[in-house]
Amino acid sequence: MEVPILGSDSLKWIEFPVPSDAASASASASASASADTCAPLTHDCASSIAIGDPPTYLIWRIHKHLPHALELLELCANKEFPKLGLRITFPQALSSSVFLCKNEIDIGSRSHPYLLYALTVAGVAYLLRLGTVSNYASSSVIREVSLHPHGPITSAAATPTGCLVVGRNDGSLACFQLTLDSTAPGFLQELRDDPGISSLWGFMARGRIVGAVQDLAISMVHGKPLIFVIHTDGVLRVWDLLFHSRLFSHKLKGPTMAGAALVRVWVGQAENNSSIIPLAILYSENLEINSDTIYVYSLHCNVGDRIVLLMEPLEQIIPIEEDGWIDVKLISNKICILKNNGLVLHDLLHKNVNTVDAVCYALQEDFVADQLFQSSEHSSDNLLLITHSVFSSSKDHILPVVSSIFLRRLLLPGIHHNAALRTTLLDYNRHWTESDFHSLTADGLKKEILSLIEDEGLTGNPSSIFCCWKNFCACYFQNWCKSNAPCGLLVDSSTGTVGLIRKSSVSLFRSLEDIERVNDGSLDELGNSPSFGLDSFGEALDCEILAEMLRCVINVSQQLGKTASAIYYESLISTPPVISSEEIVPRLLKVLETGISSTAAMLHISDLGTDVVWEKNLADHKNLRKFSIDMMLSLHALLEKSGTWSRILSVIENYLKYLVPRKITQNYDAEVALDINASILVQATSQVAKVMFESALDIHLFLSYLVSISGQINMLLDDISKIQLMLVPMIQEIIYEWLLLHFFATTPSESASIEDFSSQLSLLQIGSNTGRRSWNEKLGKCDFTLAFIFLLNVRSSDKDQSPFSPRSIPNVQDIIDSIREFASWTMWGQNGEPLTPLRRAADLTLILLRHKQYDAVERLLTIVEAHLQKEKTSHGIQATDGEWCILHHLLGCCFLAQAHRGLNGVLKEKKVHEAVLCFFSVSDAAWRLHYYQWAMQIFEQYSISDGACQFALAALEQVEEADSANNESHGRAPHNESVSTIKGRLWAHVCKFTLDLNLFYDAYCAIISNPDEESKYIWLRRLIIVLYECRAIKILCGGQLPFIGLTEKVEQELSWKAERSDILAKPNLYKLLYAFEMHQHNWRKAASYMYLYSARLRTETSLKGYKQLWRALKEIQNGLSAAINALYLVLPAYAWIDPLLERNALHNEQYPSKKARITIEDQSASNDVDPQSWKSYIDIQKIENEFVLTSAEYLLSLAHVKWTNTGTQKAQLELVDLLIETNLYDMAFTVLLRFFKGSELKRGLERVFSAMSLKCFPHIVDSSRVGDDPTTQGLLLTSSKDEVIVHGSPEVHSSNQQPNGISQWGTLELYLDRYKVFHARLPFVVAETLLRTDSQIELPLWLVKLFKDGRRERTLGMTGQESNPALLFQLYVNYGRYREATNLLLEYIGSVASMRRANIMNRKRPFGVWFPYTTIQRLWCQLEEMINSGHMVDQCKHLKDLLHGALLKHLQLVKVDSEDALS
Repeated sequence: MEVPILGSDSLKWIEFPVPSDAASASASASASASADTCAPLTHDCASSIAIGDPPTYLIWRIHKHLPHALELLELCANKEFPKLGLRITFPQALSSSVFLCKNEIDIGSRSHPYLLYALTVAGVAYLLRLGTVSNYASSSVIREVSLHPHGPITSAAATPTGCLVVGRNDGSLACFQLTLDSTAPGFLQELRDDPGISSLWGFMARGRIVGAVQDLAISMVHGKPLIFVIHTDGVLRVWDLLFHSRLFSHKLKGPTMAGAALVRVWVGQAENNSSIIPLAILYSENLEINSDTIYVYSLHCNVGDRIVLLMEPLEQIIPIEEDGWIDVKLISNKICILKNNGLVLHDLLHKNVNTVDAVCYALQEDFVADQLFQSSEHSSDNLLLITHSVFSSSKDHILPVVSSIFLRRLLLPGIHHNAALRTTLLDYNRHWTESDFHSLTADGLKKEILSLIEDEGLTGNPSSIFCCWKNFCACYFQNWCKSNAPCGLLVDSSTGTVGLIRKSSVSLFRSLEDIERVNDGSLDELGNSPSFGLDSFGEALDCEILAEMLRCVINVSQQLGKTASAIYYESLISTPPVISSEEIVPRLLKVLETGISSTAAMLHISDLGTDVVWEKNLADHKNLRKFSIDMMLSLHALLEKSGTWSRILSVIENYLKYLVPRKITQNYDAEVALDINASILVQATSQVAKVMFESALDIHLFLSYLVSISGQINMLLDDISKIQLMLVPMIQEIIYEWLLLHFFATTPSESASIEDFSSQLSLLQIGSNTGRRSWNEKLGKCDFTLAFIFLLNVRSSDKDQSPFSPRSIPNVQDIIDSIREFASWTMWGQNGEPLTPLRRAADLTLILLRHKQYDAVERLLTIVEAHLQKEKTSHGIQATDGEWCILHHLLGCCFLAQAHRGLNGVLKEKKVHEAVLCFFSVSDAAWRLHYYQWAMQIFEQYSISDGACQFALAALEQVEEADSANNESHGRAPHNESVSTIKGRLWAHVCKFTLDLNLFYDAYCAIISNPDEESKYIWLRRLIIVLYECRAIKILCGGQLPFIGLTEKVEQELSWKAERSDILAKPNLYKLLYAFEMHQHNWRKAASYMYLYSARLRTETSLKGYKQLWRALKEIQNGLSAAINALYLVLPAYAWIDPLLERNALHNEQYPSKKARITIEDQSASNDVDPQSWKSYIDIQKIENEFVLTSAEYLLSLAHVKWTNTGTQKAQLELVDLLIETNLYDMAFTVLLRFFKGSELKRGLERVFSAMSLKCFPHIVDSSRVGDDPTTQGLLLTSSKDEVIVHGSPEVHSSNQQPNGISQWGTLELYLDRYKVFHARLPFVVAETLLRTDSQIELPLWLVKLFKDGRRERTLGMTGQESNPALLFQLYVNYGRYREATNLLLEYIGSVASMRRANIMNRKRPFGVWFPYTTIQRLWCQLEEMINSGHMVDQCKHLKDLLHGALLKHLQLVKVDSEDALS
């Protein structure tokens, strides 16, 4: 049977173009002008050669669709199949005359060990000296010669010494020594009959024309190169190439049929101890019907002074029939004929011409067609029908089972083919680049194919999906055959190895196992039982019974087809199983007895039509009746031949022994590499395991069928019991063993997880051998199965004799031997010791776990568990060796690793739950506590806190019981832990796991349940940290946690954490402490923490230069406000805090298992604070003062103005100035009223209103203030018109500054009216500031009114309060506003003079009327000076006259009043 070499379909090619020169150009021109010199290719061709010891196999291929390119591979048995091949591109199309050989021109050359001869259709011969393909460098030495003048050429051959021999139409041979120049002597030697003898014969000689050369071959006979030539006239000639002489000429006696012609000749190697040269010649008797025959001859060779050859009588005639042939090779004593339908090996030792001992080997096409249900027209339809009948009660499972069967088989090693699958996907418009497609893992291919099927089957019902699978597999099979057609044979005469070179892969042939040969239909030959290894059947009758029984088994198998084994295999291998395998057999028997269910028969009505379906159902019914009758007759005949069913069952029992894997004792000590031999072994194992599995299943179905019809075949109850109690369990054991082997050989390995650091590290290939370096790249690929992982654990003691020997590629029998050894190692271990299935499964599981094959472990252990449940031995195993516990333990580890590997959501939770169940089912009462703790640790290792918490709680339940059991049995050992210590540690773990799960209430319950006080406080601290990090710290102050004796500890931990946390971190722990204390009604502590928060925030933000200062100031403001609010809840006598003492107390608190805190002295030294100051108290008024200053600073920060508080009144006054400059008037007055009293407050108000008055002049800058305070620079704008504004006309000032002046005047009026009650002289300050700034300014009416309204009641004249008309009059005079002063004086003098008679009494009181006479005198003098100076003379005279007249009247009135008073 053909065994594909896994990975041979994934080659990448190194392109090497052969340069073209004049010879090839001229040959091409000549060939184009005339016929081709050599025959062109008509089919794909390939060949190989084995060179060296150990041999290196060189393979070349030429594809008909790419005739210019030659593909070259290099295989070594001790290496893996190469990833790179060499593709040599020639200028012209090649003929089939290509030869590879060892380089004997440059003997010992390491750079060019090989020679390649190539002959193009145009007649150009190439000789290339090639290096090794695996390490190929473009350094080939090329010799190019045009043979077109010597054509036409009919055939060619070559030697390792550089000689190319060609046959020509004239019957001659031309020998070209390509190592010489074309003009050098000896370059060309012609071999033909002696021309002298021909001239003596004259005319008769001229009539004897030699036929054209049909074919030729060169063979080394006793160290001499001989040329074997067949001519079209039926003559065989042998030439000595060294002496250029003819050694032999013989007219062959071939077929007597007219028209038969010689086509090809093949020469076998003459052994050193033999004088026989085997010779095979192909005759074509009829070209139309392709009826070819191979005649095998023997040449007897006598070696003396010269070689003498004698033709012996014809030995064998081998008809090719109509199948056609592809390639023929002679190896040792056999002839290998590659046909289109298989390989046939004939033994050449038989002397009897009519006896041909042939061994046939099937090609891979048959296996692929069988697996993909393409072997017959209705095989795939039967899959759906039988699946529907089996799952009739659970129709939802039909589609998953069918899809799983197709998908699993498509990706089986040997069926999966990269080129075919990529072409098929391309047919479905799924485009992949070559590199992307080769990078896909098995899981990636599954997803891609399933996605394609889902897209194609839009309706989603089983029929449509099945049709999609059917069409996809048919398309894939066609592409497989097209892209992987056979091209030639690979043979090694020294080892007997036979292989097949395909279009895009390479494979070997192996012998069939004994049972395989029986199943292939060789039942008639069972009489010769030793040939099948059936030596236990001593009697011929037993062999006949076995043959008849197997015919019945085959009938049952053919009735169900391949579907039965597919469904049964799926039920065993799928996880979780869709249906139990025990339920499959009865349902399959029902199909055998009653046929396809009626509902399944209706599935094809929509596709085929009612009439066709009716006819098909009728045919199926007839087939079922025929089967039932045939089986009944066969079974009765079998019973009649044997006499009793007991003897038949004994024969079956003996037969079953040959299905059991053989035990072979092995002693391995040398590592087996992942080479070509390993690839062949794995693929061959899968083939044999499949056959054995199906054979055992067929026997199982047959025996079950016998039991079901036992009443009709006269079977006794004892026989039925033997079947059910002995034979069926034996078959189930056999099925289990071969199932595991097939599972290991066909299940792709898992690729390394991305998060797996160890796997990523192994990719660096540090300190690893070749096999282990390459497997990381192969993990996850379809052709790298679990068996390769096991092979890395196999060690061989004798490489030369082991089937795993890397020296050469194994022959047909070596493969079978290696399968047996590997199967023995897999099932029975290295020494073949009697192991229970569980024990061996555990060993294999450990290997898979070490290599992180978790899915495979789950499926393996599921298979093992299902098998044990069938045997019903689980209770016994659990009670004796504890192997059942080992199984669940390993399965739990597998589930745990799967959950950790990358699953999320529901899938991860499911795996964790399954792992927990497995671990809980393992534990034994004696060591339950320790096992639960181990399980807890392993869950913790994988960061699965849920499972770890469950086992921690379970362990807590076992502490008391384990302690009492320990005390009763041994007493307490000195090193044993106490119960409280164990509980403390476990409760600590529970707390940790619940914190990981964000179960904070459960974590707190674990803390208060912990008996270890030190551990309790440590985890309380950890709880606070986690709550803080998870932003769930508010839980502590919500009143939901019962602080049983832990309130103080919680506060201390929070305070300690707050002091050591970033003050700007969120959530803020000081705020949490504030809420915590407020909830506990500790108002002073709440205020203290908020004050500490504000103080730290101010200090740290100033030290760190915090950019967004306004945010920090706002937080400080809020903190102080909260502290004030808290203190207002306390009685006034206790409304104070001492935060420094609070922090001091926190420092003095001792904490277990913590680092030493900073001492008070260190803290004071680091902050440069006097320790005596810590004794001061901070009352609510001080906090309020700080709140006011912080509020002011906050407002300034919003205006990007900075102020530094030095704690002095000067700094506070500077703060007021800055507030005024930034228009923060309310805050400025708040600061004044808060920090200044009495005369200081009045001076401050005067300062503020003076500044506010100046702001009514936006172009006037107070140079002294701006120069002294850099923060005010740029706040006031200067103008080039300053002097004009000061000294110019009022119109210019008002027109330029009116918009800004209006707002400033209104603000000044508002605040002056509000705050004049604190200082009555403020209007005077404002007016004086305005006039001092601009003496020509027109004072606002509201300001003048404040002066006039300031008179005391019941007074006359200009007397009044601190801001009265007299002060305004004085200001007018002082600043040269004579007109306004005169008018004001006249106004009040007139008011006195115009007093009504009713007030005559007031007017007569001399003390009731007062005017500022001194100021009036100053006004008089100023007017005279103006007149004398000639400045504004008329205006001044006018004012003087008005003043003189008014004064005279007033004095006269005063005189009259005085006289009246005296009288």
